[in-house]
Amino acid sequence: MIDLAKETHLSLPTIQAQLIEKTGKRISDSTLKRILKAAGQCWKRIRKSVKGKRNQEDFEAASLEIEELKKQHRNEEIELWFFDESGFDLQPTVPYAWQPIGTTLEVPSEKSQRLNVLGFLTPDNRFESFCFDCSVDSDVVVACFDEFYKGNSAKKRVVILDNASIHTSSKFIENIEKWAKNGVFIKYLPTYSPELNIIETLWRFIKYWWLPFEAYYSFDNLVNEVEKILRNIGSEFKICFS
Repeated sequence: MIDLAKETHLSLPTIQAQLIEKTGKRISDSTLKRILKAAGQCWKRIRKSVKGKRNQEDFEAASLEIEELKKQHRNEEIELWFFDESGFDLQPTVPYAWQPIGTTLEVPSEKSQRLNVLGFLTPDNRFESFCFDCSVDSDVVVACFDEFYKGNSAKKRVVILDNASIHTSSKFIENIEKWAKNGVFIKYLPTYSPELNIIETLWRFIKYWWLPFEAYYSFDNLVNEVEKILRNIGSEFKICFS
């Protein structure tokens, strides 16, 4: 039974059905849960992965390079920033919540405007963001980088980002030299390597942990709650990046 759960990752009803088919016996759900927990199994969300699509050698080389850049950042030799975009709307990401037995918490869900956030994050939770209620294209991204490089810094700033089309367009690329002359250097991640971009973790924390239910009551509420979190990243809201 344990091997069946480990090998197939099935739900309890499916495991029960296969046990009955193979042994002719049935055990209670509570007993099955207890046995699985004792064997170190737990029931949780399965994460989507793109590992099978990427070049593992490129991924490992980039991982080592980023670790070296993080070390330089800790030693205050450079500033290391991670850049990405994320969108927020009234279709909440609330997979689980503790609830009184016999009741079900409900959160409003509807199609709505979308708040797009473009952010720069360091491993020690320094954060800069730009919010838009329009679609995001290369012009918007370039405008954000133009504002970012104007920030005062005596150190070289390395910005890590993925290979999204709005980051690799001719409009974006033609500005890279200008930014480099102002101390901001672009470093692309290998394709299909979201785990290497720590700001992806920030977006998950905001959506899964930090946004309150009442944020989804209206678009105005959502904007207010998201902006409240963005203003307080590094103080009230922190992530420990090991």
